[in-house]
Amino acid sequence: QVQLVESGGGLVQAGGSLRLSCAASGRTFNSYAMAWFRQAPGKEREFVAAISRSGGSTYYADSVKGRFTISRDNAKNTVYLQMNSLKPEDTVVYYCAAGPVVAIRGYEYHYWGQGTQVTVSS
Repeated sequence: QVQLVESGGGLVQAGGSLRLSCAASGRTFNSYAMAWFRQAPGKEREFVAAISRSGGSTYYADSVKGRFTISRDNAKNTVYLQMNSLKPEDTVVYYCAAGPVVAIRGYEYHYWGQGTQVTVSS
């Protein structure tokens, strides 16, 4: 069992930056691939970024490539999402997820956080 808690969301102006963190419980954090997804009200969940168990491989949605960076610190049981050059369309709730393999589909991930709201003003 893994519990995930996101933090770092908030309000920022367009062009600004935020760093989201996702802290995981348990001793087996490095056994899980990690990912960030986002979801707007009434819309489907959208893949944002994923990172392998070692952190050696990362994957990004085209919409965030070059602006967002996913990373992890296995010693701290934490995964991060550095978000730069934020746009109003990035305004949604962001969720972190843990699963056995790196994937872009949400159903591949077994554990989810509660989400953190990011709001980008124009």
